[in-house]
Amino acid sequence: MYDELIDSGDLPIARKSVLPGTGFFLPDSLEEDLEDERTAAALDGADVAVIADPDADGLACVALLREAYDDIRNVPEPDEAVADGESEAGTPPGDDADDETIALAAGETDAPLEDPEPTPHGVALVPASPHDVEDALARVAEFGDDGIDIFVCDLAPDEYEYVETELDAALETADRVAWYDHHQWDDAVATAVREAGVDLVVGDSDEECSADVVYRSLEYEFDPIYEELAAVTRDHDLWLREDPRSDDLADYAYWTDPAEYVEVVREYGVDLPEWVQSYLAERREEKTALIERAIARAEFREIGGYTVGITYGRCSQNEVAEAMRERGADASVIVKPAGSASIRGTDAFDRCHEVAGKVNGGGHPKAAGCKPDIYDDMLDYANHWTSRGAVTKQVILDAFREVVADETDDADS
Repeated sequence: MYDELIDSGDLPIARKSVLPGTGFFLPDSLEEDLEDERTAAALDGADVAVIADPDADGLACVALLREAYDDIRNVPEPDEAVADGESEAGTPPGDDADDETIALAAGETDAPLEDPEPTPHGVALVPASPHDVEDALARVAEFGDDGIDIFVCDLAPDEYEYVETELDAALETADRVAWYDHHQWDDAVATAVREAGVDLVVGDSDEECSADVVYRSLEYEFDPIYEELAAVTRDHDLWLREDPRSDDLADYAYWTDPAEYVEVVREYGVDLPEWVQSYLAERREEKTALIERAIARAEFREIGGYTVGITYGRCSQNEVAEAMRERGADASVIVKPAGSASIRGTDAFDRCHEVAGKVNGGGHPKAAGCKPDIYDDMLDYANHWTSRGAVTKQVILDAFREVVADETDDADS
């Protein structure tokens, strides 16, 4: 296959809106080999491994841990980065990094073969999602030095069995394993993780982001810049929308290299430098165009007294969900070209994680993600793109109907 057929970086907006990114077309075997190489390189000589979702919240956890372990790097000025052959603000890792699932976001990636962190750190970042946290644990167990400290941040397994073997291997390698999160945890899963020997701290998902949990859990006196970083990260992650700087953090984490994001927020805090602001302004032109196309495709369904907005497109899901909320949606679904979907709720509907749980996903009461297990071959994906996610929409709307029916049954009993 010609490279230009799967290179989505320069596609017109109309086509980019409905097709997945280059990363979608990479075979799993190639991605696994690349992840092995990247993890081995990142862990070479590292004292600490941080397995984290590489959105703004997960990366804030990495920043806090690097500060606590005194792992300092100089932030390259944009001119230096260009001199080294990189873009002024790094290489975009994906189109969906602020969602719950970076594994699902891999399908939106425009530059999947770029090395995410060329300079080794004492505190190494190992990106992961709830759907592949077990793979990250296995890689750290294999490539990490004996006695390494392992932190898992901003991730929650759906079942203990999914991570049991890999977690045991990590515990054999590590001197310490701590797990900091704020998602909805099943009590049995949390108990099993703790009984395995993990220091697990789960914050209230309505009050804290994972960065808050790390900030209060580490025995370290942080500079006020990190307290502010956790607070502004929380503003976006919990969708409070009270501090405009939180959108800057989310967008920057969403578009730039994770390694760069961590070091920039450590150097500048939440007030990003001018060269980053310029980069964001440029990227937001395309972001706005993609949002507008997704909003234009929105449809609304009445399900058990709730209005559910649903649309399709490669876009920033939070802004699209907000637009559907303003048009009367109690809950919103954004189906992505890679087959995944984001589900966003409101005060009127706060069971998004239950809907996602019925279609191979999970998350928060008002923010969740999923990828229905309905794609058997590339013909299914071709139908997905040409029909603008028709089958996926129907499966998720059916999940809404089940959850609402359960809610009605509970009220009647």
